[in-house]
Amino acid sequence: MIKYLRLLLLPFSALYGLVILIRNKLFDTGMFKQTSFNLPIICVGNLVVGGSGKSPVTEYLVNLLSEKRIAILSRGYGRKTKGYILADKTATAETIGDEPMQFYNKFSNVTVAVCEDRVTGINHLKSNHDIIILDDAFQHRSVKPGFSILLFEYQKLLRPQFLLPAGNLREPFTGYHRAQALLVTKGPVKIDIHQKQACLNKFDAKAKENLSFSFLTYGNLTHLISKEQKPLTSISNTTAVFLITGIANPLPLLTELQKYTSQIDHHDYPDHYRFATQNIQQLVNAFNNNPSEEKIIITTEKDAQRLLDGVLKELLLNLPVFYLPVKITLQEEDKATFDQKILDYVSSTTRNR
Repeated sequence: MIKYLRLLLLPFSALYGLVILIRNKLFDTGMFKQTSFNLPIICVGNLVVGGSGKSPVTEYLVNLLSEKRIAILSRGYGRKTKGYILADKTATAETIGDEPMQFYNKFSNVTVAVCEDRVTGINHLKSNHDIIILDDAFQHRSVKPGFSILLFEYQKLLRPQFLLPAGNLREPFTGYHRAQALLVTKGPVKIDIHQKQACLNKFDAKAKENLSFSFLTYGNLTHLISKEQKPLTSISNTTAVFLITGIANPLPLLTELQKYTSQIDHHDYPDHYRFATQNIQQLVNAFNNNPSEEKIIITTEKDAQRLLDGVLKELLLNLPVFYLPVKITLQEEDKATFDQKILDYVSSTTRNR
């Protein structure tokens, strides 16, 4: 059924692709204005709709550049507000979005802001910061970043990809030529030469030199309210896990949890889903009705930001609700080159004072 639906949508994808190609050409030739800035602007993005690990990569950059005054600027997908907002102690997932809220809660020394218009947002931030990281802005061509990191999810990269609406590509695959670094995410921990070559074959010779590989690693389970931590190994096959997610691809997390227990009740929702009271009540009822002596509710760090809002937090207050932080780890042979490329860009890009 999906195959036939895709065939029906292919003409619309061709039309969409033509529009995007023309748009990009107008930016490339200067017909459409791009704004450059005299401080390092690093863009983290992808070519597809859905998660490819942009948040963990943004956090990786924050840690790599920790000695600098960093601002993270996001659109704030899923928020109920409009315009430029600087995150502060009154911020919630509803006012700035779940991913910016995650950054704000995680990095006390980093400025987090949201704005649909990245040029406007950068103008608000540029005077007080050394570096601005743009989260999910690769298609926001009105800004000309100095350095773009383009992400490719390992499994999706190996499959045939189609433009919207037949597939999930936001722009033609050749858009990768605009990026200074290409990063394969969510790959195998131990990637062999054949798996690497299958990925490399997707790119031309010049781009292959900019391609690095990474995989996901998980931290300690962290309590939603108290922030108490415990290792993931504390889950055993006798533990009933109630997993609630609202992310684009929960499969890596599900696969990780299945290493420890087969008793997983997955409450799966779309990416950035705004949990309703009835959704959480359903989860709570399932948890309370399960007879297991050992049981736990697990979610992602991004979803946790939405579960902390208002009534939802009250429903979960006295339950063992933990989120599982995730980070990217670069393959050992790629890390030094990837890091140095970013550090060289930052050190060579000076502000005109």
